[in-house]
Amino acid sequence: MHEENFSEKDSLNLINEMIGKVKRSYVTKGVASIVWGTLIIICSMLTWAKMRTDFEPGFDVWLLVFAAVIPQIFFSIREKRSKNFTSHTEITMRYVWGAFGIAILVLSFYNSKYGTEESSTLFMILYGIPTFITGGIFSFRPMIAGGLVCWIFSVFSVYARRDIDMLLMAGCGLFAWLIPGLILWQRYQMQPRENV
Repeated sequence: MHEENFSEKDSLNLINEMIGKVKRSYVTKGVASIVWGTLIIICSMLTWAKMRTDFEPGFDVWLLVFAAVIPQIFFSIREKRSKNFTSHTEITMRYVWGAFGIAILVLSFYNSKYGTEESSTLFMILYGIPTFITGGIFSFRPMIAGGLVCWIFSVFSVYARRDIDMLLMAGCGLFAWLIPGLILWQRYQMQPRENV
């Protein structure tokens, strides 16, 4: 086995290079947050319009959520293949968001069986959990605040009419995902210029 003698300066450069690679691996573009935030806002507002007017889209608008899952899985697999390593934080995030996805799916099946229309409060509670955890792990205050907003809106939802619940759901999509996603996207766009 060949050993190299590193000077103190070479060792520090190697450590800095490795830290730089880890930092770049944590950089998220925010695209998933933007897509999900936009989707939740659109579905909520279409449901609100359906309740308040004679608007009838001809299908359950919440099925759009399942249509967004396919590209999400595709991009996730493609990104995973292009990486040389996976950090503990990335593994943690997979489990947190995977558990969230399963919980949303189970709640959706529950709704389809029992026709529960008052479950928007539960959805808002669920929206807050992975958002708050993600914000905490990455020390990203917009997501921490977004998780808190989801929980505050869920409390209001208990006392609100169903059409108002849809406005609260749209607010959750805005504060938990769309705004943080736009901030992440802006940071991602600025990053190459900062690293040059």
